[in-house]
Amino acid sequence: MSAASDSADTDLPADAATPSTREERWRMVLGSEAQDSCGGLGAGLSPMDAALAALYEPSGPGGLSRRGGRGGSAPNVARWLGDIRKYFPTSVVQVMQRDALQRLDLRQMLLEKEMLEGIQPDVHMVANLVSLSGVIPAETKQTARMVVRRVVEELMRKLEEPMRSAVTGALDRARRTRRPRHAEIDWNRTIRANLKHWQPEYNTVIPQQLIGFGRKSRRPQREITLCIDQSGSMAASVVYSSIFGAVMASLPAVSTRLVVFDTAVVDMTEQLDDPVDLLFGVQLGGGTDIHGAVAYCQGLIREPRNSILVLISDLYEGGVEAKLLARAQELVEAGVQFIVLLALSDEGRPAYDQALAAKLAALGVPSFACTPDAFPGLMAAAIRRDDVNQWAAGNGLVPTRAEG
Repeated sequence: MSAASDSADTDLPADAATPSTREERWRMVLGSEAQDSCGGLGAGLSPMDAALAALYEPSGPGGLSRRGGRGGSAPNVARWLGDIRKYFPTSVVQVMQRDALQRLDLRQMLLEKEMLEGIQPDVHMVANLVSLSGVIPAETKQTARMVVRRVVEELMRKLEEPMRSAVTGALDRARRTRRPRHAEIDWNRTIRANLKHWQPEYNTVIPQQLIGFGRKSRRPQREITLCIDQSGSMAASVVYSSIFGAVMASLPAVSTRLVVFDTAVVDMTEQLDDPVDLLFGVQLGGGTDIHGAVAYCQGLIREPRNSILVLISDLYEGGVEAKLLARAQELVEAGVQFIVLLALSDEGRPAYDQALAAKLAALGVPSFACTPDAFPGLMAAAIRRDDVNQWAAGNGLVPTRAEG
């Protein structure tokens, strides 16, 4: 339990508590077996104790042991990596990550190419490798990148065409006009729309409704910003968001930006041409300042009524909630289509701050969890400026209701 004994470091995170008595210090060092002799822990120490127990008491509840199968504990590992950054100083985090590499057999997986080649694409594995990138031995980093690239390429093959089709189709629909000039008339669509006005005696269709291609604009039809919480619990969402961001960035009809944040904000837009480089530039875990990230994204917006801001976060705000709500109201009133995804993953509805989600909903900011398969449809609905709450409910997603 060397990690606990090092916790006197001075670079403690803001969320960290410290043992206040000798008995509590010994209880943290010795683990749950010392509960009877040392007594219990204060409420502030329980999350730290749980993070230590998950690694050093792997046979207990919430343990990270991978004996008995590699797949089931992957989401727990991602959350755990974020938790230890919350509660321990950097030097202790490094020790615990190195211990995790050995205890979870990740080092062995990275060293055996044959095993890596037999692994099925797994988002959680990518998240774990990205989280541990700072402590992966130098001689195996290239192998880790190979694994990540294989998973990313598999996901790109699965998700690229639905995303591309949904966005371009929505843009085409948004560009069409019902009052086109003669040269702009889309005759095929116009005829189909007016077949009920067929006049057999004249052998013709009366075009009561004209549908046009619309004028081509020199500017992007939509400005899309993905703002991603990189805390440990959002690891799978970061992976999927990076892939979707890369697809949208390749479409000339939209302008796509990708921003990640914890207590600091990093603009990753320049890395969108290579999702693997982007992922290895992400630092999963740490605190959360949602207001700071939204404020940064607001500064990027040039045409509010032409902009979509997608905040991907569980809404556990470490900054000032009142400022976030005021910023959200400014964005909505300016015409920005502001959407919160509580997760972009296959796991379904996550734990999230329900009270803050309800307050945002009251301002006109819908909040719901979204699966990767549904995300292209969501972006298409947003581009068309459909009612996103209605779209979500119609696709089996559950929007958060406003308070009252």
